[in-house]
Amino acid sequence: MDIVRTVFREDHEMLRESARRFFERECVPRQAEWDRAGRTDRETWLKMGREGLLCVALPAEYGGGGGDFGHAAVVMEEMHRAGVSGAGFSLHSDIIAPYFNRLGTEEQKRRWLPALCAGEKILAVAMTEPGGGSDLKAMRTSAVRDGNEYVINGAKTFISNGQSADLVMLACKTDPAAGAKGVSLIVVEADRAGFRRGRKLHKVGQPAADTSELFFDDVRVPVGNLLGEENMGFKYLMQELAQERLLIAIYAAVALERALDLTLQYVKERKAFGQTVWDFQNSKFKLADAKAGAVAVRTMVDYYIGEHLRRRLSVQEAAIAKLFATETLWKHLDDMVQLHGGYGYMLEYPIARAFVDYRVSRVAGGASEVLRDLIARQL
Repeated sequence: MDIVRTVFREDHEMLRESARRFFERECVPRQAEWDRAGRTDRETWLKMGREGLLCVALPAEYGGGGGDFGHAAVVMEEMHRAGVSGAGFSLHSDIIAPYFNRLGTEEQKRRWLPALCAGEKILAVAMTEPGGGSDLKAMRTSAVRDGNEYVINGAKTFISNGQSADLVMLACKTDPAAGAKGVSLIVVEADRAGFRRGRKLHKVGQPAADTSELFFDDVRVPVGNLLGEENMGFKYLMQELAQERLLIAIYAAVALERALDLTLQYVKERKAFGQTVWDFQNSKFKLADAKAGAVAVRTMVDYYIGEHLRRRLSVQEAAIAKLFATETLWKHLDDMVQLHGGYGYMLEYPIARAFVDYRVSRVAGGASEVLRDLIARQL
C-alpha cells in the first residue's frame, strides 16, 4: 500500500497539477536542447515566471506567489518527477531568493524581487572556492570598503547558474582577521566591470546545469548592495542551509520513487534465460529493499516538510533528512542500474540518466561526511 500523504493542503495540490503540466509540456521536450546548449533557455525562465512557478513562497507584493514552503516543495517534486535535469529554477527561487526577501531592505526588495519572480533576472550564489569545498570559513574572496563602495577580489567555483546569472549573491570576507565572523553577503550585478565568468564546468551529470567558475577583479559595487549586516554572512548562510538541505532530501525522495517505478516496469518486461528479470529472486529482493527505502525516506521527508512549515526544523534535523535520503537513494539507484544490465549504462535510459544526475546529491549542500560530523556533535 502506498503512503497517504497528509502534509500538503488543497492549495498545494492545485499548484502541483499546474506545475506537472508545465514541466511535461515546456521542459521535457526541451531537455535534449538544454543538454546540448549547457543551459536552460531564457524563454523557459520567463514562462516559469508567467505561470507563477518561480519564487512561489515570496510575498505577492513583490511579484511572488504569496505561498509557503509547501508550494515550493510541490514545484520541486514535480520537476524531478518529470525527469527534468539541470534546470536551476529551485536554486533561484527557494535557496537564493529567500535571502533577498529576509535580509533585503525595502528598497532592495523593490529593486530586485519583481524581476526575480518574473524570470527576467537569474540568480546564482557564490560560496565555494577553489580548494575550499565545504569549508566556508576558509574563503579568501575579499570585499574592502572604499568610501561608498566595496572593492571585491577573488574566485569562486562550482557555481550553479553561473553562466546565466544576472545577479550573484557573493559570500566574501569583509573582515579577514575575524574568520567566520568576518563574512558578508554582497550582491554583484553581472555587468559590473571586473566581473568575469570562467569555464562552464563539464560534470559527470546534469549537462544542462550551467555550473561555472566566477572571477572578481577589483569589482566595485555600492555599499547598498550589502544584504543584511556586515560580517553576519556566515550566520545567515547557516540559518538558510536547513531549507536547502531539506529541498535536496525532497528531490531525493522523488528520484528514488521514480527510479523504482522505472525499474519495476523494465524488469517485468525484460526477458532473460526464458523468464522475466522480475522472476529471479534476486530482483524481487533488491526491489523489496528499494521499496522499503523509498517508504522510509518518504515518511521522514514528509514529516520534516511539516516541521519546516511549522518553522520547527532544526539544523540537525535537516542534516539527518539530507544524509539519509541521499545515501538511501544512491544505494538503491546503484542496485537498479544493475538490474537493467547493459541498458542501465546507456544514457538514453532514464535510469542511467538518474544515476549520473543524482550522484551530486551526496556532495551538494554539504557533503555526507560534513553532515555526519554535524549530527554527531549533538549526540
